[in-house]
Amino acid sequence: MLITYSNFVFLILFLLKLNTLNYDLLFSFVIATSVLAISPGPDNIYVLMQSIVNGKKFGLATVAGLISGCLIHTSLVAFGVSAIIKENDSLFFIIKLFGALYLLYLAYKVFRAKAELSLTSGDIPKKSMTQLFKQGFIMNVLNPKVSIFFLAFFPGFLFNDSMSTVLQFYVLGLLFMSVSAFIFSTIAILAGSISEYIMQHKRTGLYLKWLQIIVFIGIAILIFTSKK
Repeated sequence: MLITYSNFVFLILFLLKLNTLNYDLLFSFVIATSVLAISPGPDNIYVLMQSIVNGKKFGLATVAGLISGCLIHTSLVAFGVSAIIKENDSLFFIIKLFGALYLLYLAYKVFRAKAELSLTSGDIPKKSMTQLFKQGFIMNVLNPKVSIFFLAFFPGFLFNDSMSTVLQFYVLGLLFMSVSAFIFSTIAILAGSISEYIMQHKRTGLYLKWLQIIVFIGIAILIFTSKK
């Protein structure tokens, strides 16, 4: 996934004549994106939780969903839809309401599930990697704060006076996804190593169940109370 995004970025940069780009600005963008991805937040905490509960492959599937959702927000910013969201209070409220309700629904499903946790036993229903990909994707797409953040963040890093602004937004979006995918994947892989400990301490499932519920509810509140 990371390699795919990176290849897109390098292909775009090659086709756009590298000597016309502001390298210092792009480097600053990568550094800023790295700091944002490493800083504790809803997305990387969610990846960490899924990796601990299900294993690193499932965490990576969640990463793929979350990162892929960024492409939608990049498109919204590039073509001006996010600007409409920023100006339209009703639309902004509807989008964040759906996002919050979806996360509360996930919290309810976790609440109804069994507290026992086994990463290898089939006794406890587990989400497939496809389900986690879809869940991560929907979580990201239904979070209007991502579009608003992109709208506020990207314009300051436009790196070429003659290049299409839409194309520049896509280059920045792919860079953002590549950097975030690398950092989030690292979190998922490291978190997956904890699975052996979880298997040896069965009550961990109860703690993780309630921690997941708290995380889902916390993100829902964060989205619903977000302001433009």
